[in-house]
Order: sequence, then C-alpha cells, then structure tokens
Amino acid sequence: MTWKKFSGEVIHSPILEEIETAILRETENGYRLKVCIGTDSQVKGALTDFATVIVLLREHHGGFMYIHQDKTPQKMSIKERMLVEVQKSIETAYAICDLLDLYDVDLEVHADINTNPMFKSNKALNEAMGYILSMGFIFKAKPEAFASSTCADKMVH
Repeated sequence: MTWKKFSGEVIHSPILEEIETAILRETENGYRLKVCIGTDSQVKGALTDFATVIVLLREHHGGFMYIHQDKTPQKMSIKERMLVEVQKSIETAYAICDLLDLYDVDLEVHADINTNPMFKSNKALNEAMGYILSMGFIFKAKPEAFASSTCADKMVH
C-alpha cells in the first residue's frame, strides 16, 4: 500500500514506522496527539477514486496527514460505496490501533455519511455506525467527520 504526505511526497518506509516516528517526534515537542481516519470517494466516469487519510492532530496546534489512494472500475450503489469507504477506514484503523494504544493516542474513525435523512449517504449510516462501533472504534459522522468529509474529500475532488 503506497502512502503519501499531503505534499505528494511518497512514504518509502512502512506506514506504521512513519506514524511511530511522528508520534515520538510530536510528543517530544510537547504535543498531545489524536488520530482520525477517514475515507472519501468520487465517481469519475467508469472509475471510482477512493482516498483514505490518517490525520494526526496536535491538540490546539493543527495537524498533518498521510494519504492512500486507489481506483476501482467496480460499479456500486451509493450505499455500497459508503460502506466500502468505511471498510477502508476500518482496515487502516485496525492496522495502526495497537501502535496508538502503545503510545496512548486516541483514535476516531470518521465516516463521510450525513446524519440528516435528506441526504443519499444517510442510507448507510446505521450499518456504518454498527460496523465501526462493533470493531471497538470511536465513530464520527458528518458534520464532525472532518477526516473523511474535508481531508479525504480534497484528495478525490
């Protein structure tokens, strides 16, 4: 899996190593961190572009993120696409949660799903919330889900 920084710089070390180095550096500099993971997607012609982000927030001091993008030709309903987004976020959260526990860093999984029933993405809300919570992760939906609805969104639009 290829991860990049927001600048576009490719990360050549495993993402776990990169995050551990960042945690050590940031805590040494006196910052308390929280990690938010989210995925967004955009249908572009025959392809669906997915972007998953790992956002490291410095308490009251901004943050930075790592991005993984992939594309698929698979046709999906909006509900299916929302649940694939959630699945990608959960896979990422699962891959790094032990490391975050080791350093006592809080983790949230953000879903780009609107809590307002008037929006199409709301169809997937119950399943997404159940999936994330059953995996033991803290769940945030729109408007609190900035990792997916703002950070990842910028990568696919």
